[in-house]
Amino acid sequence: MIRSTPPVGRPVAAGRPRPAGLLAAVVAGVVPVPAFPAPALWWLAWIAVVPLLLVVRAAATPGDGAARAWCGMTAYIVATQYWLAPSAGPGLIGMGLLLGALWLPWGWVTHRLLAGRVTGRRMLTAVLLLPSAWVLAEAARSGQSLGGPWALLGTSQWNQPALLASAAWGGVWLTSFLIMAVNVAVAAALIGGSGRDRTVALTVAAACVAIGPAAACTSRPAGSSGPAGSSLEAGAVRVALVQPGDIVVAEDRTVAAEAITASLGAQRPDLVVWGESSVGRDLAGDPETTARLTGLSRRIGADLLVNVDARAPSGGIHKTAVLIGPDGMLGSYQKVRLVPFGETVPLRPVLEPITRHTKAAVEDRRHGAGPAVLHTDGLTIGPLISFETTFPDLTRRQVLLGADLLAYQSSTSTFQGSWAQPQLAGMVAVRAVESGRPAVHAALSGVSSAFDARGRRLGWLPATERGALVLDVPLDSVETGYSRLGDWVPALAAVLLAAGAFRLTVRRARDG
Repeated sequence: MIRSTPPVGRPVAAGRPRPAGLLAAVVAGVVPVPAFPAPALWWLAWIAVVPLLLVVRAAATPGDGAARAWCGMTAYIVATQYWLAPSAGPGLIGMGLLLGALWLPWGWVTHRLLAGRVTGRRMLTAVLLLPSAWVLAEAARSGQSLGGPWALLGTSQWNQPALLASAAWGGVWLTSFLIMAVNVAVAAALIGGSGRDRTVALTVAAACVAIGPAAACTSRPAGSSGPAGSSLEAGAVRVALVQPGDIVVAEDRTVAAEAITASLGAQRPDLVVWGESSVGRDLAGDPETTARLTGLSRRIGADLLVNVDARAPSGGIHKTAVLIGPDGMLGSYQKVRLVPFGETVPLRPVLEPITRHTKAAVEDRRHGAGPAVLHTDGLTIGPLISFETTFPDLTRRQVLLGADLLAYQSSTSTFQGSWAQPQLAGMVAVRAVESGRPAVHAALSGVSSAFDARGRRLGWLPATERGALVLDVPLDSVETGYSRLGDWVPALAAVLLAAGAFRLTVRRARDG
């Protein structure tokens, strides 16, 4: 299945990778970056990896190709997360090198399959194996300690519900797989071969693009309704997302959020969501603040989902989503996955001397026990906090717990004005499609957003604006393949690569 032929007219040379090739890989690695917000050139993702594929293919050996892939993906990681520099400092380059190394196998396989004449059969093999290697690298880099699943190729389609619909079948992994498959097919068509081979390649590319719209056509939303006397009765919930702005002092943030919320009574919201770290006092130990928020809920006739970033009586600091109703606290959820460097420093005794002069966390936050849902009158809310928005498995577990609405809270004040803010807000659409549940995202300082269960945008409040985004969120839900089956795409990718490796081993044994 994997067989290499030297490129026509190019001798195979041994030795170290050539600097010019590595530099070309670095340049090619940043080509896909504008596909993500803020530029959001979503269409670019479908062809943006072609330059890197061609650079890797042109390497003298498979090992050289792997090195070029490493350089290209290091540049990709650093460019898509440039805004981490104030927190990670020089560690950002080290992180890029570490994560970029996960694409070494992808580079090796790319050279083995695309070097030389690419026949229709070899192209079909490449369309299966190269996306598999890419998705496995994405899955490997998605661990919390490695920074989480940020800038996965599939998330670039967040604002294209028809193309993103493939995530309902296989999560963001399937969307990434399809985008990479199209890039491989386009590269194969450019490389050459017969006219028939080019036709097969372009046909495969078109078929992969069509899978998303096909998934969109097969989704069947199921209606939902709540108790009489509220918008829930009509199968929708009126949600207000409060965005007071980049306010440094915790008490001032709370006062600003209260003022905005108090002005919403005439709009009759059912639920008001505040951003991350909107309350700087532990509510369990501060009855005065709790009573004030309870009274606010009673006055406007809506439950409040606030977020506490404060030291608990036990001594540790948690990020906690707290649901408050007219009669007091209704439940809470403590953040499970913390931001490396931003909220916890991995290997602190070793890395603290490096991070001492950055914006890295001075004290580690504490982890919560696990995903949870919160209940109001007729509505089950699945809360997650900031960084957790990037993890598809957390959303899936909340759906299994019965969530009707996904509610995300973030701050991103550290990254004010950077691409981090719209990227995080856009990921909410991906989580909505994967889970088949509507999702809202309240950002303390922007960007706040909301999407229905099929990923269609309901509202967007840029980071430059202050106030509240009030909208009716349909509670229609879609039972998705990803919610039922989980991460089956990375598992299948591993099987395909294992089959390819086995075939290569058998062929080598037979030939020599």
